[in-house]
Amino acid sequence: MRDRLSQEGLAQAANDLRSAMGLLSRLPMPQGRAAPRGAEAAWAFPLVGVVIGAVGALAGGLALWLGLPAGAAAALALGAQAMATGAMHEDGLADTADGLWGGWDKPRRLEIMKDSSIGSYGVMALLVVGLARWSALAALLAAGAWPALLAAGALSRVPMVLMMVGMENARGGGLSKAVGVPSRRTAAVAATLGIGIALLLGGGAGMAMIALAGVFAFGVARVAQAKIGGQTGDILGASQQLAEVAALAAAAAVLA
Repeated sequence: MRDRLSQEGLAQAANDLRSAMGLLSRLPMPQGRAAPRGAEAAWAFPLVGVVIGAVGALAGGLALWLGLPAGAAAALALGAQAMATGAMHEDGLADTADGLWGGWDKPRRLEIMKDSSIGSYGVMALLVVGLARWSALAALLAAGAWPALLAAGALSRVPMVLMMVGMENARGGGLSKAVGVPSRRTAAVAATLGIGIALLLGGGAGMAMIALAGVFAFGVARVAQAKIGGQTGDILGASQQLAEVAALAAAAAVLA
C-alpha cells in the first residue's frame, strides 16, 4: 500500500512538473496520463526556472568555449532563455510598464495592458532590464559562476506563486485567472524550493540574491496593488523579470 501511494505521488509530481513546464516554457514535454491540476502544479515553478537557467548557462558556456567574449556569450544566453519561454515574461514586463504608467485609472491601465502593441514605457522597461540582465550575466559567465543562473531562475519564479495566492486577480479573466489560485501549502512548497535552490547553487551570494529579489518582487506587488488592485498574468511576468535581474545583480556583486 505504501509503495503504491509513493508511486502515485511520484507520478503526480512528474505530471505537475510537465504542467508547469507547459505553462511557463515552450520546451517540448511528453503528455502525462493524469489530469493537470492547474494552480496546484505551481509548486514546480522554481524547477522550471532551474531548467530555463540551465538553458542560458549552457548557451553562454558553449559560446565561451568557442572563444566568444563574455558579452556575446551573455547575449546568447539571454536569447536562448527568451526562446525557451517564448519571451512570455518579457512581454508581461513590457505590458506592465505601459499599463501601470500609461493609464490614468484602473480600467484604462488594464485596457493598455491587454493591448498587444508596445509603448514607450514598455520599450524602456525591456531596454533597462535587458541591459541589466546582460551586464550581470556577462560578469557571472566570465567568472565561471554559471550555477547562479540556475539559482536566479528558480528564485525568480517564487514571487509569481506568492502573488497568485496573496493578491486578487485584478482583471477577472486572462491566463492568471484561468490557471487559478494555488493553496497556501503549494505556495509554501514553491517558496521552500526556490529559496533552497538559491542557497544551494548561489553559494556565498545566496542570501543576497534572496534578499534583493524579495525587495524587487515586493515593490512590484505594492505598485500593482495601488494602481490596479491586484495581479494579472502581466504583473506575474514582470515580477519574474525584476526578481531575476535583482538576483543576478546580487550574484554578480558577490561572485564576479
